[in-house]
Amino acid sequence: MHSFLKNNVLSISFGTSLSKLAGCIRQIFIAAAFGVGVTYDAFNYAYIIPGFLLIIIGGINGPLHNAVVAVLTPLNKKNGGIVLTQVSIKVSILLFGLAILIYFNSSLIIELLAPNLSYEAKSIATYQLRILTPCIPLSGFIGLSFGALNSQRKFFLSTISPVITSVTIIFFILFSWLFNQENISSNFLNQTGLLAFATLTGTFIQFVVQIWEINKIGLLRLGSTFQFFKDEQRRIFKLIIPASLSSGLSQINVFIDMFFASSFQGAASGLAYGNFLIQAPLGILSNSLILPLLPKFSKLKSNEDTRSIQKKLISGIEYCFLTTIFLTGFFITFNNQIVQLVFQRGAFDKLATLQVKNILIAYAIGIPFYLFRDLLVRTYYSIEKTKFPFKLSFAGIIFNIFFDWFLIGAPIKNFGNLSPYNFGVVGIILSSVIVNLIVSILLSLNLRNEDIHLPNFDLLKKITLMAISAFIDSNFCFSILKTTNKFNSMLGEFLLLVFGSLIFFAIYYLLTKWLKVNKFKVYKTKI
Repeated sequence: MHSFLKNNVLSISFGTSLSKLAGCIRQIFIAAAFGVGVTYDAFNYAYIIPGFLLIIIGGINGPLHNAVVAVLTPLNKKNGGIVLTQVSIKVSILLFGLAILIYFNSSLIIELLAPNLSYEAKSIATYQLRILTPCIPLSGFIGLSFGALNSQRKFFLSTISPVITSVTIIFFILFSWLFNQENISSNFLNQTGLLAFATLTGTFIQFVVQIWEINKIGLLRLGSTFQFFKDEQRRIFKLIIPASLSSGLSQINVFIDMFFASSFQGAASGLAYGNFLIQAPLGILSNSLILPLLPKFSKLKSNEDTRSIQKKLISGIEYCFLTTIFLTGFFITFNNQIVQLVFQRGAFDKLATLQVKNILIAYAIGIPFYLFRDLLVRTYYSIEKTKFPFKLSFAGIIFNIFFDWFLIGAPIKNFGNLSPYNFGVVGIILSSVIVNLIVSILLSLNLRNEDIHLPNFDLLKKITLMAISAFIDSNFCFSILKTTNKFNSMLGEFLLLVFGSLIFFAIYYLLTKWLKVNKFKVYKTKI
């Protein structure tokens, strides 16, 4: 990292850490209340489209966020507010129409997304989707306001906003446990609609908080005319459309993954729990490493300083792999302890733990390629070069369909499985790993066409040495676990994970330092 990050990375990391902590507590409550049962399975299908829009359209680092950052950063507050307000109105109208369409076709949408779900699960998912549809128009303004806040260097509120939804869900679950003891027939707080109502409520509160903050800093201009700043508006929409696909590759592929996962009972719940455990630390890394780079890349692009972009990107790639390879080794080594400590209570039993820990290992393998692809995609549209990622997003979707199908046995109706490789739910995750790897390679090679030349051989050498360090570290710690993993208490497992994590980190740090692939300075404030 470079000195320009030092003023923002602490607040971003702190805010994101709070969000992830709240998200972790939320998932603990969900696991205790629903386990891997039919209700949570159904919710994961109902949340696919609203969640896609909240994460990709309305999320930090989403296309609306990045487009607004790129366009509003050079503008003063008054002009930026006019552009933001005009674009917000147009996007909200578009998404409101989409929400109405989804509401009246919710049953058909669930049938298309999950054809192999049970009748009960489909009915619950349809009911939940109808509750969640108001989240769709809300996602547009949330994404735009994230970008507007970050263009004014207001990073903290953006990173901490997801806490609102998490806390709301926790409150709903706690209140339902108390309320249903006396009135189990309540329609509002019954188990089937609980998560959907809680998510909608949290999203609305988040929307209100961000409107208040945008108005407070002077970026809400409701009295502005639509005739001003048409070029800036066109730039935003020009960036949004291709970036919605390219940056949302993994989320678009969720549709495909969930389609194939509907053949396996409890798969949707297992994927949600496993993915959460990965996304928690990965989200902190993504926001801390990538988020501060976007405004800087935009400014360097406007100054035509390609060499500085190249230098900062290379540094970003090195830190990306240094941290993600560590996470991969950590999750593979301590998968059992992590799942037990976080989820195994209430409705989440030992069978659920076994299922989720295998899913967690598969997700862990793909962590480096996920963040690397994310960094490269955002680099492209921060310099306003979106055509190639746009094309790759389509190719990635096609690749994912093939590998999903092939790795679960290549089933064909009335003919059985054509492939000898049937990895079940794990195969669906490995498919995404392969696709992210292919897309990352193509994105990095194509950067030379944008006059950004990466030292690919040198980077590959460093990445290999990092992977070797993690492999040695993981084997050493795993051998210790086999001799000491005899604790039956929660406290014992917790202490084992804490001390094991410290040992794992120390060995990885020393090995990567010895191999000269670690530039991180523990005792320096400037990184």
